[in-house]
Amino acid sequence: MRGHRLLVTGPSGAGSTTLGRSLATLWAVPHADVDDYLWLPTAPPYTHKRPVEERLALMHALFVPRAAWVLSGSLRGWGDGVIARADGVVFLTIDADTRMDRLKRREYVRYGDSIENGGAHETAHHDFMRWARGYEDTEVPGRRAKDEHWLARLTCPVLRLDSTRPLDLLVKTVTDWCGEEVAAGGHRP
Repeated sequence: MRGHRLLVTGPSGAGSTTLGRSLATLWAVPHADVDDYLWLPTAPPYTHKRPVEERLALMHALFVPRAAWVLSGSLRGWGDGVIARADGVVFLTIDADTRMDRLKRREYVRYGDSIENGGAHETAHHDFMRWARGYEDTEVPGRRAKDEHWLARLTCPVLRLDSTRPLDLLVKTVTDWCGEEVAAGGHRP
């Protein structure tokens, strides 16, 4: 790999943000989450998307031109120009039950009781969880099938990891995969 511009992606709840932040901290490079560019700031959050052109303009103005970075989240269907700047993609896999348990816990940490019993975030929470459960759908084709098709078309290297493995092992695996220069804290020109 030429450097360390890395996308960490996978289904919601797979741990792409956690792994992305850990790698960026280890390598002392910027980290961003795709959601920071994808969604407009709203209350409740994650209800209105930014137009694609605005997302890309922000990403190219604030993040993508940097010499090294770690980005977490999904760019499938709209972020090909960003992926063209990546040196590699880490795709996290996880069984559906574990993923949904993680998401449920994350939602409660973020929003507490407001996601149940008529709370302010209840509708958004239930809509999100329904959407998240549909990832593995084999009908229609689901998002998993679309991700697989997208990954197969990428020209950069792709590393697939089971994200139920301990975080320190995931970080080591990615660091080893990226090469000795990244492990030592440097990067290639």
